[in-house]
Amino acid sequence: MRALLAVFFCASLLGGCAGKSSDPSGTWINQAAIDAATEGGNLREALLAYGPNLEWRIQPQRRLATYSNGFERGEGQLLGETDKRWRVDFYVDHHEYLSLSGNELLQAASDTWPEQHFTRPVTPAVADAPLGSSFEQALYSAYLGGSWTIKQGLGEGGLVLFQQDGRVEGLPGAERYALCLAGDCAAMSGEFDSIWLQLAEQGQTWLFERDNRHLSIFAALNRAQGDEMPDYHKGELRWQLERTSR
Repeated sequence: MRALLAVFFCASLLGGCAGKSSDPSGTWINQAAIDAATEGGNLREALLAYGPNLEWRIQPQRRLATYSNGFERGEGQLLGETDKRWRVDFYVDHHEYLSLSGNELLQAASDTWPEQHFTRPVTPAVADAPLGSSFEQALYSAYLGGSWTIKQGLGEGGLVLFQQDGRVEGLPGAERYALCLAGDCAAMSGEFDSIWLQLAEQGQTWLFERDNRHLSIFAALNRAQGDEMPDYHKGELRWQLERTSR
């Protein structure tokens, strides 16, 4: 009898584990894109190379799957094909296919983009946060986390901290920041990466270059006419920051 109970108990445990491993519920982020971005070079190019989708939120109980690419949000109907493979229907002729492989959620390759890999965030955003927040927080922490010292520019010698929730401390004239990931801000800055710096209700676009230890922030010069979409190009160096710790 004890042997039978032990077998039943082990089977129950295994069954529970199997159930969890085939449950896609929750938030998944494109960690590969974050890892590529932190290595240096152009931020948006790194995100596109491993994207373009940056976050998925899966709700099997509602048969919904939503994604964010840093600019757009797409919502589709989630349909199970097997216990570890799903089809997401967005409209009549647009489908995406998701599957679980170990600890990853895979988005199948298509005519538009290659296979994309997603993992569960170490620290998910709060439950009511906008879609894409978990990816953004993980990116901000990896990409700009740690301590930076102003080596050149206003506030020289001061300590700067970029928080994962979009707050910045120690950078003169700014209390909030946002990295441009995709969309209109990307079109406006072309080949350059851009960052939005804001103090109270006032903010503006700046261009930047970053490697692992240095962050250069430049004025954004607009070459467009008044009735055209802004066309930003690199202007005067405003700050040169050096990362002193992670």
